Amino acid sequence: MSEQTEHHVAGQPTRNVVVVGAGMAGVQTAVALREAGFTGPVTLIGAEPHQPYDRPPLSKAVLLGKAEDSAFDVDFEALDITLRLGVDVTALRAADHVLDTGDGPVPYDVLVLATGAEPIALPGTEAVPGVHLLRTLDDAARLRPVLEQQHDVVVVGAGWIGAEFATAARAAGCAVTVVEAAARPLAGTLPAEVAAPMADWYAQSGAELLTEARVERVEEGAVVLADGRTLPAGAVVVGIGARPATGWLAGSGVERGPDGSVTADSALRTSLPDVYAVGDCASFPSARYGERLLIHHWDNALQGPRTAAAAILAAESGEPLPVHDPVPYFWSEQFGRFVQYAGHHAHADTLIWRGDGAEATWSVCWLKAGALVAVLAVGRPRDLAQGRKLIESGAVLDPERVADPAVPLKSTAL
Repeated sequence: MSEQTEHHVAGQPTRNVVVVGAGMAGVQTAVALREAGFTGPVTLIGAEPHQPYDRPPLSKAVLLGKAEDSAFDVDFEALDITLRLGVDVTALRAADHVLDTGDGPVPYDVLVLATGAEPIALPGTEAVPGVHLLRTLDDAARLRPVLEQQHDVVVVGAGWIGAEFATAARAAGCAVTVVEAAARPLAGTLPAEVAAPMADWYAQSGAELLTEARVERVEEGAVVLADGRTLPAGAVVVGIGARPATGWLAGSGVERGPDGSVTADSALRTSLPDVYAVGDCASFPSARYGERLLIHHWDNALQGPRTAAAAILAAESGEPLPVHDPVPYFWSEQFGRFVQYAGHHAHADTLIWRGDGAEATWSVCWLKAGALVAVLAVGRPRDLAQGRKLIESGAVLDPERVADPAVPLKSTAL
């Protein structure tokens, strides 16, 4: 027998919604439910004790001491959202509609999984002093003194987070060495020719980038590479990726993919009744790109909750289900540059440069069958904004005009 409870408002039963995860996706789900007119109980459970906060400033303002925190400007009390912070959720008993937590069982009628992603640790470094990950407010707090004391810093991984941390460390006056196992930065994200100009940004900022460099081990005060080189390291920051934080769902019956992501459908429903998933922990089928997407970026954690909230209300009202198929978008601030990306270029057949990668500003467009599917813009925000709309519309573009950076991208449609 379920422990579910029904709350009646104006004669209509409304269900008890519990959201697990108090990051962007979880907070926005709770807010979106209220904005959509949901009147039932909403409970937001977060593992961290802090007021819910935004993550992007952690690698920027918070890290450099320009902001104490990045708490969301949300009045949870006014929205009648119950916060339960510092609570670990350990298991899901779907048949009973109950979550097991460190504070005891929590019944739900509707559950939203918004547990995000967790950074991948460098094997063998768990007990080594001075090794850091950068994912939480506490991580940023531990790293701030490292920058203030201008330690020699070794960053493992030349992805987005590695570049952002290297940028902050150089701004603080630290000597920075970035170690990347691949032949170039962003190897798993961008084609070689597009990533090539970005490799030069490291040296221009005064950071040293070592590519095709594998870490053999990390000792206190040093990183030893596989080729025998030893790098002095007052601190080591690991940025080698993240995986969906879904291990606690083992045995729950929630279907997960090989990457650990919860396999949600186009309305962000999971394989279990009354259970939805949003943000970094969930993948969804994209009709636009013809494949399942797992997006670890802020904008997806903003967009998905609106779909999930609409789907929860549709389940109550019998309205048609919404469809989640956004144009993926993210940005990164690194080495004095504002980098933006929209779309998904995995299946593109044409790559077109707008400008020269050696210059301060440039863009790259990816086309498939003549239509724009992705755009990367460095210091060209108009290209990004116009490109995003062109991707949404599916318009076929004139490649020659696309290649002319003086022609507005919106004017290249045939």
